[in-house]
This record gives sequence, C-alpha cells and structure tokens, in this order.
Amino acid sequence: MSNDKYIHKNGIVYLNQYHVIFCPKYRRKVLVGDIEKDLREIFYGVAKENDVEIKALEIMPDHVHMFISFDPRQHIHKIIQQFKGKSSRILREKYPSLKSRLPSLWTRSYFCCTIGHISEEAIKKYIESQKNV
Repeated sequence: MSNDKYIHKNGIVYLNQYHVIFCPKYRRKVLVGDIEKDLREIFYGVAKENDVEIKALEIMPDHVHMFISFDPRQHIHKIIQQFKGKSSRILREKYPSLKSRLPSLWTRSYFCCTIGHISEEAIKKYIESQKNV
C-alpha cells in the first residue's frame, strides 16, 4: 500500500473516510435549483471550517451523498450535525418555502459507513453516477 494515501498530522497517521447519506424530512424533493447550488456552497464552507475534506458530493432532489475524510480525533456524529445544522439554518432563512413545507429540513437519521483504501475509487464512481440513475 502506498504511503501517499495516508495523512500525516499532529503525531498521527490516518486514512479515515466515510460514505454518508442523509435526507430531507419526509424525503421531500426540495434539494433542487438554487437550493441545491446554495447547499453545495454551504457544505464546502462547513467542511473547511471543520477541517473535513469532501472527496465526492452528489445532491439529489431527496437525499445527499457525501464521501468525506477527516482527522479520526473528530467525531462523525458531530461533523454530520455541523453539515445538517448550518445548512438547515441558512437555507430555511433564505427560502421561506422550506419553513412552510417542513418542520425541519433534515431527518434526524443518517447512514454512514467507513471506506477503506481499496474501495475509495468505487465509492467516488458510485456517488458521481447517482445523477445518472
């Protein structure tokens, strides 16, 4: 296995990657148009603020696929809370229709699964192909 896949930082070496999926409340198809565009910008901003690398991102009308990497001393649940919390606040403020149609933007649940070195390319291709399904 090649060393360039691993991140060396603050006395640790790691490869900590997750495939994450979450949905709007009631799986409503609201992540479209300007909302999708703004959501993408918000996610990249949250990633930068939390030192998270977004390796792949696909926003479908009724769910989000993310492939992320971050320092293992951070907690996946807190990172997902950051993505969901900030995006919900900003989008519901900017788009009043989201407030009237949904009690909250996101469901409380999410899917996440760790991704090893071998399957990284497979996950990227899967996420990128979601729009074509």
